Amino acid sequence: MKKMTLLITGIGLFLFMGNIVAQELDYFEQEGYTSLFNGKNLNGWIIPEGDNGHWSVIDGVIDYDALSEAEEDKNLWTEKEFQDFNLHIEWRFKGYGDHLFPLPTILPGGEYLRNEDGDIIEPLGPNSDSGILLKNVGQTNLWCWSVGSGELWSVRNDQTLPPEVRAAAVPSENADQPVGQWNAFDIIVRGERITIFNNGIRVIDNAYYPGLNVRGPIGLQHHGGLNKETGKLQGGSSLVQFRNVWLKEL
Repeated sequence: MKKMTLLITGIGLFLFMGNIVAQELDYFEQEGYTSLFNGKNLNGWIIPEGDNGHWSVIDGVIDYDALSEAEEDKNLWTEKEFQDFNLHIEWRFKGYGDHLFPLPTILPGGEYLRNEDGDIIEPLGPNSDSGILLKNVGQTNLWCWSVGSGELWSVRNDQTLPPEVRAAAVPSENADQPVGQWNAFDIIVRGERITIFNNGIRVIDNAYYPGLNVRGPIGLQHHGGLNKETGKLQGGSSLVQFRNVWLKEL
């Protein structure tokens, strides 16, 4: 379906013929957003202890190679904490780990596609995997699965939640750009409700996220890393970059 020109009021994106065009950066300032990344260094972020330079700034973007040497938490976190907010963040995958990864198909109701024997169908494919971590209690996925980015993993997989709640954690469509191209997320968090626009398309619509009504930092997720037996990157590693990180508290 051909996309129409669309302005998302208060979020700051123009969607034109399927291409994201970032507005002038002063738009966000005029709308009351604060920049969380200065494009020069990681001031304002907590680099994992022992990381040894694997979270870095290259050519004005936050770059991660999935090889943090930190022994515990390898994620990158903001120094400041937030509660209700609009978050604009642009991201892209640089490439994949060096081997294929099982990529199950997530159905609209949140279940996996299975064969006649009830086994999950998991074709192998190239995959990168990261996420936006919400206040130390939540996560929205960035990955190469067919369902697309924006999925709320812990909500979808919580079998104690009603079916309609789990289904709301599944993206309405795969709105990702191909690996190597930039994507734009706009995440709206109010209490325990979350809405996500991916490249101007609403993929998560006011989904219930238990426990999200707290105050905490925003994180960029480490995933995968080095396979100690082979010395190579695992499939699903976070070969990812971020830029234009803006947040407006509500």
